[in-house]
Amino acid sequence: MPSPSSREVIVEADGGSRGNPGPAGYGAVVLDPVTGETLAEAAEYIGVATNNVAEYKGLVAGLTAARALFPDATVHVRMDSKLVVEQMSGRWKIKHPDMKPLAAEAGRVFPVGRVRYEWIPRELNKHADRLANEAMDAGKQGRQWEPSGSTAALDAGAARNAATPPPSGPPGDAAAGAARARAALAPRPGGTPTSAGVGAVSGTGTGTGTGKGTGVWPNTAPGVPAPDDEPDDGLFAVEQAVAPLGSPGDSAASGDFEAEAGATAPTGRAARVHAPVTDPATTPGTATAPQPQLQPQATGDAAQAPAGAPALSGTAAPAQPKATAPAAPRQGWSAGPDMGAPATFVLLRHGETALTPEKRFSGSGGTDPELSAAGLRQAEAVAEALAARGTIQEIVSSPLTRCRQTAAAVAARLGLDVHVDRGLRETDFGAWEGLTFGEVRERHPDDLDAWLASPKAAPTGGGESFAAVARRVAAARDRLTAAHTGRTVLLVTHVTPIKTLVRLALGAPPESLFRMELSAASISAVAYYADGNASVRLLNDTSHLR
Repeated sequence: MPSPSSREVIVEADGGSRGNPGPAGYGAVVLDPVTGETLAEAAEYIGVATNNVAEYKGLVAGLTAARALFPDATVHVRMDSKLVVEQMSGRWKIKHPDMKPLAAEAGRVFPVGRVRYEWIPRELNKHADRLANEAMDAGKQGRQWEPSGSTAALDAGAARNAATPPPSGPPGDAAAGAARARAALAPRPGGTPTSAGVGAVSGTGTGTGTGKGTGVWPNTAPGVPAPDDEPDDGLFAVEQAVAPLGSPGDSAASGDFEAEAGATAPTGRAARVHAPVTDPATTPGTATAPQPQLQPQATGDAAQAPAGAPALSGTAAPAQPKATAPAAPRQGWSAGPDMGAPATFVLLRHGETALTPEKRFSGSGGTDPELSAAGLRQAEAVAEALAARGTIQEIVSSPLTRCRQTAAAVAARLGLDVHVDRGLRETDFGAWEGLTFGEVRERHPDDLDAWLASPKAAPTGGGESFAAVARRVAAARDRLTAAHTGRTVLLVTHVTPIKTLVRLALGAPPESLFRMELSAASISAVAYYADGNASVRLLNDTSHLR
């Protein structure tokens, strides 16, 4: 994957004039060249102008949006204006007095040599063309274009999405792709698996299991059975042992209870990793250890995950089945991911409350605290950052007060409404609400040990297990991805729901919840594609708080 300093983006731009000269507007979009994801959009009604002026203004807007995202990027500009492409490439002279200052302005956005131009047919420039027409339509109504009302990205991806086969599993948790891969690798009657060399991680197992076994969390001593108080839901599947975690301090406390719990893992105790979600088509009782499913990391100054966290960038070659085996879906960069417009969730953790700096359990079963003064400042800071980015089209919030306050700050800045989804609420921590990790250790040591030993164990007093939370969050994810295909949605929620969405997107084991840092008012992002794959784009970005 390119480093941030050498990242390439695509800018598509267009402009139009109804009368030439006449009422005019432009549109521009910044795209990820690997996934086709929309990174930014710009459009404006500019009054009476010519087509060429509108096209040049669209180019300037697109380049400016790209620079705001990645100041050191290289840019591939694609336009259906032969005039602009040839003039900006230096092959045609610029004679018209209206064009010269606009061309000069476009040339100053990025240094010479960092932008290349390509002419494309109009039918391949539909996204920018639609934005320009939306801007002109807005001008006709006496207003300016607003990103919240745009359907350009959705329409531009419609043809691609129409050719995409329907998902064969829930999006985002590596289910659909992994199930087909396992089916391809499963032993055939009277034969051997169709591909060799795929075994347990670190070579410590055979890749087979029953779905039961010893505890899966850090702090689990070998041989401690996992509770069976809840049915297996497919989110916590076959276990594979891996090497010991190493010395204490491999994962520093993150300021949230899950990372703090993970940081207490003693030396020499084994963690577990899990195979992806079981598929009914797979041979019963047989599974293959998952291969890394690493997606390209996207934008922003994301904080580095602590040691032991799943990698968020790079590529991994999936096992290649024989020609006679069912084909596994394509994953990763080089395999050619689904290029349809994804549903992109920008995941915002709420700002601080009075309980946050003290690292107290604060879930959905406690006092429902409000944002502190520091939390209100954080909410305003993140609202300003998201407004500058300009890509959020919908806002969905947890019902808890701290999230609704954070969402309201963003909504006020963006001019959007806030919708509430109860599936995004935090874990109910039962009798642990308001206590620190140390206080829970003193008062409920056995229950805490059980909770650390299994995702199916609930906190004292009837709280929620992580398995129950995973089911609830996955259901909310599926509802929201179905409702917002091709759109960018801000989900304002909590530590556990955000970590769960990231974990499922990566196909990571449950104990990864203890290996991610998630700061108050941090931003993460996951894109969900129609073929069932997901891409973690950002994790724990706090640059807007500095």
